[in-house]
Amino acid sequence: MDAITLIAERRIAEAQEDGAFDNLPGAGRPLELEDDSMVPEDLRMAYKVLRNAGYLPPQLETAREIQTVMDLLENCSDEREKYRQMQKLNLLLRKVGTSRNRPLNFEEYEAYYRSMVNRMRVAGQSAVGDADEM
Repeated sequence: MDAITLIAERRIAEAQEDGAFDNLPGAGRPLELEDDSMVPEDLRMAYKVLRNAGYLPPQLETAREIQTVMDLLENCSDEREKYRQMQKLNLLLRKVGTSRNRPLNFEEYEAYYRSMVNRMRVAGQSAVGDADEM
């Protein structure tokens, strides 16, 4: 061991004996470790800084928008607004598929999307009939 390591170890031991590490925030709770194994090692710090600043990669931002639209659809009672949100959802799903350079397999959204399309009625017509008019 070099001199700096020995000094650091000695100071840490002294602080521990003095109780400097007692009553720290989060004491006794498990650490919340982030799984960044899929991020290249040289980009991990940059990703962490961006994430802490509230920035989301475009893919995750789109996923957040999709979830927001689905929540709006679930709680919306106006049929015209539901139809607009369905169009937005369809656009977002296509955007995700395009950004991946292959068709999106949206199994988790498909059943929900189909049930919403089947329930849609605007001014006494089906949603499919209205889509042709717009």
